[in-house]
Formats: sequence, structure tokens, C-alpha cells
Amino acid sequence: MNAQLASLTRIAAAPSRIIIGLMSGTSLDGLDIALCEFSGAGLETQVKVLHFVTMPYTEDFKEDLKSVSFKTQVSLQKVTLLNSVIGSYSAELILNALKEWGYPAASVDLIASHGQTIFHAPVSLHQQNAYPNATLQIGDGDHIAVQTGIITLSDFRQKHIAAGGEGAPLAVYGDYLLFSSPDENRILLNIGGISNFTYLPGGRNPDQVFSTDIGPGNTLMDQFVQRNYPGKYYDQDAAIAKAGKPSRALVKALADHPFFKQPFPRTTGPELFNLDYLQQAQLNSGQESLSKEDVLASLNEFTAYSIVTAIQQSIHDQSFQVYLSGGGMHNPLLVQKISEGLGFSLKNTEELGIDPDAKEAVLFALLANECVAGGQTDFGRRRGVPSVTMGKISLP
Repeated sequence: MNAQLASLTRIAAAPSRIIIGLMSGTSLDGLDIALCEFSGAGLETQVKVLHFVTMPYTEDFKEDLKSVSFKTQVSLQKVTLLNSVIGSYSAELILNALKEWGYPAASVDLIASHGQTIFHAPVSLHQQNAYPNATLQIGDGDHIAVQTGIITLSDFRQKHIAAGGEGAPLAVYGDYLLFSSPDENRILLNIGGISNFTYLPGGRNPDQVFSTDIGPGNTLMDQFVQRNYPGKYYDQDAAIAKAGKPSRALVKALADHPFFKQPFPRTTGPELFNLDYLQQAQLNSGQESLSKEDVLASLNEFTAYSIVTAIQQSIHDQSFQVYLSGGGMHNPLLVQKISEGLGFSLKNTEELGIDPDAKEAVLFALLANECVAGGQTDFGRRRGVPSVTMGKISLP
């Protein structure tokens, strides 16, 4: 047997595994790196986060990512080059993090790399009946594996699409295995660039689990800040939005899009929710002359409104508790509005044993653990949640 395949077999059969989970979201701000220790698989999964860090990207690298992300026309040469560059840069950041932690690369069993989404194209967005749902993440796993010497799993979303899903949200798999409760109805609400949630009814019945993208999380607010406030990448502590007053007309226009009438589950991305979308909503509502503060306050209001509405439409009159994760949980105005809309205070996943900032990276590490040591869990018969094993394996 090939020695590397033998090593993978040994890792799969071991009582525990050390897995690095990587996540780089639509905010394009840095690479989340979670060093995790896993034992078991499926509903018996146990995970301990040993270390976590977000390694910020250089300004030049951010600009490179922006040049190919979420646009229908980009340089194919640039995409090809960045596929290699992102893999190599990820490997460099991983090795730097391990060095800072004093943790030897030789002691890591697997790396799980989400890659960088540069375009997400469900049928609902491209509307071409001759073509299927599609998504593209770049950052080649072979480059990570070779440069770190660690078996790497990547490109998780393609199997989800091949099995009939839309490639997102994938959080439902980890949410169900790690956070479902025998008695409490839970909503795991992640507010990244795009917001999504997983509904986990008490009792762990997979046929009742529900997961969907909601709409914009931070993406519209971040894009607006980056265009109008040079040197800023987001509205820290909601200081700008708090200085403004939301326009009811603009919020209504932002919410008036066929996407919000699609049945759940649904997926989306910055390909739809971008500054062109905002400009069109301002034109439709006659709000072109709003101050920057009022526009940002309106975007904050719109994001909260879309989240609250989606949860209420999905869950109806059942009682539940919300556990937050993602960058949006650090926006106090947004969290306040969601809490007021739902009528109760929100918690975060720290109360369930996982750092909310690390959660997405941990969940991809879990997908790698399932790929090599699990794959037996029935995730039910809900549309958009096929029971599949995800991840392509790259040997060093």
C-alpha cells in the first residue's frame, strides 16, 4: 500500500485526530485557523479547540482577492494564478500559526481547507435552466499539503452540489453533530458576510433539522464602509450606523427582491447583495440623497429585519434559543435589533463550548473528521441536506 494511504488509514482508525480547520469568508479579511482535537464521529463526536487565531491578509492580497471575487467577468489568468497563490499563502499562514503556538506540524493529522469562494451561482441567481447549481472555491489543496507535509482535505462544497444541494450552507452538518440538544430547540445563527442559520429541534430528529442562508450579514455594510471611509473595513462597534437614522423607505426597497420570496432553504452571496443592489434600492425608493450615516443605519436595519423575518417565517410559534457566531455578533446595534425583533436576549456558541469566532473553521475540521472517520450519519430527508461525505483528499 502507498505509505501515505497507509498513514490516512491509521489516522482514520485512531481514537483521536488533530485537525486544523481553515475558513476564509466573503469579508476577505483573513484566514481563520483552528487547531482541534477530535475523537469519535457522527453524534458521538467530541472536539476540543486547542488553539485559534485569525491571520490577517496583507492589503495587496486583499486587493488581489477583490479583483476576482463575486464578479461575472474577471481575468481567467488571475483566477488561475490565485488558485495556486492562495494555497501557498494558506500553507505559510498555517506554519506561522503552528510556530507561534509551539505546536509541531508533524503532530497534525489533517488540514481541512474551505478555500476562498470567488463565485456562488445557484440556479436562483444565474436563472439558466440548462445549467445546474454551481459554486467555486479556489486555493488548491495540493499546494497546502505539499508545503505543510500534512494530508489536506478541501473543496467540500462540490459534493453537496453533486448530491442535489446548492453547496451551502454546510454549517448544518457540524451544527447538528455538535450542538443539537435532547430537549432545547436551538437556532445556530451565523452572521458572516452572508447570514445563515440552522434550526435544531430538541430530540435530535434529523428530519426536522433545517438550514438556510438568510441574506446579507455584514457584506453590504462592509462594502459601503470600504467605499466611503478610506482605511476602514467595517463599522467598528456600529459607531457610524448609530450616528444615522434608518430610512424606512430604503429598508423596504432593499427587502423588495424575489430572493426573499424564494422557499427555504435558499443560498446567496455578494454576487447579489452588493453596492449595485444598494444603488438600485436607493433609486427605487427615492433615497439617493441620504447621508452616509443614514445609509449605513438603513443597511443595519435591513440586515436585522431580514434575519428576524426569516427566523419567524421558518419557526413560527415554537420556542427556541438563538446562539450567535460570526463577525456580525460583534456589531452591537445589529445584535440589539435582532434581539428586539425576536423578543428575547441572544446567546453565543461560547455557552455551548465553542468560541463563536472559531466556529466556522471548527465546522470544516469536523467535515474532514467525518470524511475519514465517520460518514455513517443519516442527516434526514430534508431538501438541501443530502447525507454525503465531503472533501477531496490531497496527499503531501
